[in-house]
Amino acid sequence: MTEDIYPSRVAGEPVWLPRRDLVVHTPWTFEAPLSQAQCDRYEQDGFLVLEGLFEPEEVALMQRELEAMRAMPASLDEATLIAEPNSGALRSIFAIHAQNELFGRLARDERLLAIVRHILGDEVYVHQSRLNYKDGFDGKEFYWHSDFETWHVEDGMPRMRALSVSVQLADNLAVNGPLMLMPGSHRTYVACVGETPEDHYKQSLRRQEYGVPDRDSLTRLAEQRGITAPTGKAGSVVLFDCNTMHGSAGNISPFPRANAFLVYNAVSNRLVEPFGGRAPRPPFVATRGAVEPLKAARGPLAEPRAA
Repeated sequence: MTEDIYPSRVAGEPVWLPRRDLVVHTPWTFEAPLSQAQCDRYEQDGFLVLEGLFEPEEVALMQRELEAMRAMPASLDEATLIAEPNSGALRSIFAIHAQNELFGRLARDERLLAIVRHILGDEVYVHQSRLNYKDGFDGKEFYWHSDFETWHVEDGMPRMRALSVSVQLADNLAVNGPLMLMPGSHRTYVACVGETPEDHYKQSLRRQEYGVPDRDSLTRLAEQRGITAPTGKAGSVVLFDCNTMHGSAGNISPFPRANAFLVYNAVSNRLVEPFGGRAPRPPFVATRGAVEPLKAARGPLAEPRAA
């Protein structure tokens, strides 16, 4: 059995554990897909914002596809459609890389893969993907959390060798519930309190109640380095480490927010049995079993082929 070096949801009080994994796994050289300053920033903060990675035409194409998927839910696997807890409006669509040609192509884009492989120091596969919608006036919050805590306890991800890529598909404004991150929080693992219920994912994908850090830990982390909310035009990309504490507030502005969310995991870090002792979450949430490394696709994103 794989040793659990990041136990969580097993004690009566929150516990802080030091990170035991590298953040950037490949030494920087002049051939790296990021500058040395960018690599150092990711190492230090646990996240990085990239502007101009995609052309305006590519962003417009992704925006059209995002709206087309929302307008045709019957064409998608019903289990992958997640509704807002109160209004019932569409909150997320999971497994977009497997259900949509364009977003499958996005997941394999060389511009992303080169960076991800450099940071993780390995071939990679998609652990999870989704579209997140946060409509004006009604989009609800995503509470503070470390993704790795959930992926470790509920999915069986052994080590911190994964990262998320958020491609912003609407302008990320200070007022429309942008992604918020705690710089430097990726170096501390906050073990949470509470035993995981069976089939927890059915509730947690709408509103998470277990695997949520305590308020004292969140306050201490925020006091150490603060909270930042990167803003930028549609098409900006945010990369962040799997253990970076993050969340977002509700959107009471008239301006919608949406993003394509891709989680990459190192092939050497593929899932084992969940460390929380429950049944694994379904494949549309966490890719399991034999995995194939992604093959990079070059060139601009293009209109999906007609069926």
